[in-house]
Amino acid sequence: MYQQHRHYTGQEGKCEIAELLTMVCNLSFKSASVPNDWKIANVTPIFKKGSRGDPSNYRLVSLTSVPGKLVETIVKNETVRHIEKHQLLCKSQHGFCKRRACLTNLLEFFEGVNKHVDKGDPVDTVYLDFQKAFDKVPQQRLLHKLSGHGIRGKIVSWIENWLKDKEQRVGINGKFSEWRQLTSGVPQGSVLGPVLFNLFINDLEKGVNSQVAKFADNTKLLKIIKTKADCEELQKDLTKLSDLGNKMANAIYC
Repeated sequence: MYQQHRHYTGQEGKCEIAELLTMVCNLSFKSASVPNDWKIANVTPIFKKGSRGDPSNYRLVSLTSVPGKLVETIVKNETVRHIEKHQLLCKSQHGFCKRRACLTNLLEFFEGVNKHVDKGDPVDTVYLDFQKAFDKVPQQRLLHKLSGHGIRGKIVSWIENWLKDKEQRVGINGKFSEWRQLTSGVPQGSVLGPVLFNLFINDLEKGVNSQVAKFADNTKLLKIIKTKADCEELQKDLTKLSDLGNKMANAIYC
């Protein structure tokens, strides 16, 4: 008897919470505004490699509101449907993509390398990683690119408000830093962030002659090098990508 009563109360609570969450989500979409509680994040530093005493060797993952993540999921799903319907994402991108992953990235890239090597062609490969790429995305330029991909109306207005006035603090062993406002970037650890980042760098290889393979911001270039002119073309590609990285870094201060 007690178990039945407890089960009933639990089900009743779920229905009430779901109804309230639905109201909040609908209001957020209709007004294209995001509650302030959804914009704050406790950041957990995740160690990557190198010296543990160097702050740059940690990846910052944002822990945000669970109801906020639910709404992010809805926006993300709609955005992904739009991307897939219109085939907007370059095939060179393997990160955060359906049916594509680190393995497909490696297999396709090395298949291209082996194809040329088997013919006896000399191949140069270059591995690139844009430093703090997620944190340096200029938000106004991101919104402009979303519009260019046909993502407009209430969804892009909601995303704009979601990016605006974000604050975060770093937490380690129960101790927290002061709150700091974010002026650039898409949050790592968010549901929507990776999709937005993919759209932002979607045209990365525009004007680049080398074969490109991307996994989020990790980029590989492949080019047959037989002449001095081939070397110069590869250097031009690297210069273009370097300039893009510098523009991202400088844009956050504009």
